[in-house]
Amino acid sequence: MDRLKAMQTFVRIVEANSYTKAAETLDLPRAALTATIKKLEAFLGTQLLQRTTRRLSLTPDGADYFRKCLEILQAVEDAESTYRGQGGGPPRGKLRVELPGTFGRNVVMPHIAVFCRRYPEIDLVVSLSDRVRDLTEEGADCALRIGALQDSAMIGRQLGSMRFVTCAAPSYLQQHGVPQVWSDLGEHRCVSHFSGRTGRPFDWDFVVDGRVVTTEVRSAIAVNDAEASVSCVLQGMGLAQIARYQVRAHLTSGALVEVLATTPPTPMPVSLLYPQGRMASPRLRVFAEWLAELVRQDADLQS
Repeated sequence: MDRLKAMQTFVRIVEANSYTKAAETLDLPRAALTATIKKLEAFLGTQLLQRTTRRLSLTPDGADYFRKCLEILQAVEDAESTYRGQGGGPPRGKLRVELPGTFGRNVVMPHIAVFCRRYPEIDLVVSLSDRVRDLTEEGADCALRIGALQDSAMIGRQLGSMRFVTCAAPSYLQQHGVPQVWSDLGEHRCVSHFSGRTGRPFDWDFVVDGRVVTTEVRSAIAVNDAEASVSCVLQGMGLAQIARYQVRAHLTSGALVEVLATTPPTPMPVSLLYPQGRMASPRLRVFAEWLAELVRQDADLQS
């Protein structure tokens, strides 16, 4: 039995809380993982995992062994990355990345060939989704997050800040007038964005004299997709608050007009999230640096 591979398999099963999900991320049959854990438990002389009706759980020995495995595997990763770096070898191996759908399609993917040409030995696996998923369960090495970070078990590195704009189509403004202050919104129709998780429309906020004010708006339509918001506002359905990078071409062409420019919406942090200790991985480190460079070059994403 390859004990190092057995440790890696055990850790992946615990992180995914599922033999099936772990098998998918390791590209191995589920039966192979089951056999590995049985051999590992027999070798150690103790039970590591126990299955309930709803989930896997660690035994006390399993929890202790899991912590030791993390330390050992990280030490191996550190040692390998150190000597690979001294030898001048390029980062290599599979890197699983999660990106928000709209941001990934518009900001990251148009430039992804640059990263792949720079690091041809990295096997990049990119998942695009606006659903916030558990990193460990999905087997991802890192995820880009927009907004406040919720998962305290992960490490978050802020790369920039997403700037927003309040805007409308000229046809809407000609018919309904141009709001002069944020409190004028009570007289206007708006394209709202609602949470796919709670179903509740997000309030709008503005930075007014250095403080943030929040207000509800009257919806002409509510959507839970950023690109759908852009489509609606282009059709003159109302005012909208949208990430500036999404509509800058429309603002330049005149298809959309910015309003309330002196009281802009609050920027939202753009952060890279990854498990504790994972940044020691050379392939994740170079991807994080490339992504930070990409964000720094975009004026609408700078802090």
